[in-house]
Amino acid sequence: MSDLPIRKVLFISADQWRAECLSAVGHPVVKTPHLDALASEGVLFRRHYAQASPCGPSRTSMLTGMYLMNHRSGRNGTPLDSRHTNIALEVRKAGYDPTLFGYTDTTPDPRRYAPDDPVLKTYEGVLPGMTVGLQLPDHMAPWIADLKAKGYEFRDRWDVYKPRAGFVRPPGRGHSFAPTLFSAEDSETTFMANAVLRWLSVRSDQPWFVHAVFLRPHPPVIAPEPYNALYDPAQLAMAVRASDAEEEGKQHPFLKLALASLREKGAFDEHYPDDLLEIGEPEVRQLRATYYGMMTQVDDQIGRIMAHLKATGEDRHTLVIFTCDHAEMLGDHWMWGKSGYFDQAYHIPLIIRDPRRVADGTRGQQIDRFTEAVDLMPTILEWLGRDIPHQCDGRSLIPMLEGEPVAPWREEAHYEFDFQDIVHQIPESTLGISSDQCKLAVLRGRRFKYVHFAALPPLLFDLEKDPFEQKNLAGDPAYAGEMLACAQKMLSWRMEHAEHVLSRQFVTERGMAETPPRRR
Repeated sequence: MSDLPIRKVLFISADQWRAECLSAVGHPVVKTPHLDALASEGVLFRRHYAQASPCGPSRTSMLTGMYLMNHRSGRNGTPLDSRHTNIALEVRKAGYDPTLFGYTDTTPDPRRYAPDDPVLKTYEGVLPGMTVGLQLPDHMAPWIADLKAKGYEFRDRWDVYKPRAGFVRPPGRGHSFAPTLFSAEDSETTFMANAVLRWLSVRSDQPWFVHAVFLRPHPPVIAPEPYNALYDPAQLAMAVRASDAEEEGKQHPFLKLALASLREKGAFDEHYPDDLLEIGEPEVRQLRATYYGMMTQVDDQIGRIMAHLKATGEDRHTLVIFTCDHAEMLGDHWMWGKSGYFDQAYHIPLIIRDPRRVADGTRGQQIDRFTEAVDLMPTILEWLGRDIPHQCDGRSLIPMLEGEPVAPWREEAHYEFDFQDIVHQIPESTLGISSDQCKLAVLRGRRFKYVHFAALPPLLFDLEKDPFEQKNLAGDPAYAGEMLACAQKMLSWRMEHAEHVLSRQFVTERGMAETPPRRR
């Protein structure tokens, strides 16, 4: 690291961004010029996967380097055990003050608080070790206050994302074409970027660590002008799905239940007025077009932040990472949101720009190996010259950034989904299983994808023949051998990665012996 006298980290995360939605990877519609530029200066990882869904569990995996089966914070609201370290606590050991703009959706360990402490009444807490530069949880109070100070009139947070009053939709446009009541300059996306830029403006000559989390393109699916009209729904590819939701749900009991939950208005988008399983093709296309518009707005704000780094020369010292927590179904399989087992909810973008001279040879490369969200914490720590804790299940991507041969490397991606409902018990009562059985795990290889449920039938897809996972082969005798091989691989994966914070230590007459942490 000798060529970097000052080292800085800009760790950007969006929310609910599909991996293919970058023009750098050939998306036929979405334009992301600033992220494309970042990819041309760094490395883009084409097979990058989240480890869990929804926001809280996925971010926990990303920020602790641990698989869901180990950190066990499986739902928004499931506490994170305080014995686990995380990226913020580790970079503090290197003298950094990790600063958060946005949110991490971390539920604290309740054993450390009195029962009536307010932190135990929301799942939107801050990751231990993070200093808050700007917290924007769901209530978004700082942004809401800014809007009201500027003269916007609305009652509360639940009105701010309503479509602009009096707006008349032109023919051929769906409900989500209507713009927000606020301008793009006053949006939460710009508000967030402004806060980051203000903070950076007085720290150009010192090391820093910033975790900037953009809400968009997370619902509500509504965008300010001109982003609401940026993409023509008629020019977009339609969602890939069965003839109707009932037919789609025949694939698996869990999928049938997940689809039924979308009939509740507001379950996906708080102001969308219609049953998402009944809307026609024009409305589906419009939702997709607006989603893409929100992405381009985030791209524009990332462009502003990168322009600042270039203007100050800090880009020469800054490791820049762009990724997100999980992806978005976007109507595929009749699903919206990020629940379930389909790739569309877990395949996410990852771009890393390493400013060191040793990374010059990989600039502009797109890597096709399987990488996972748990790899980011080891990558950042190695880049900063720090030890990687035993708890980390991921591996550093530094060798790939440096163009070194990396073998052996994982041949599959792994992700999990915890769908228990402790409060209402809907999956439990509907499917006839216990809360502890409301679990699924996925082994996603290049050709075969295996989905294992704790107490429901498994799924198997041949992705070469069926890239959109429409035909379940689990009951086909011709694939029995592949089913067994996948199940054995998954068992081996779980055995190898079962929580090992202390299992790599051993007491001897001379004291404690320890296996060195795996860096790569």
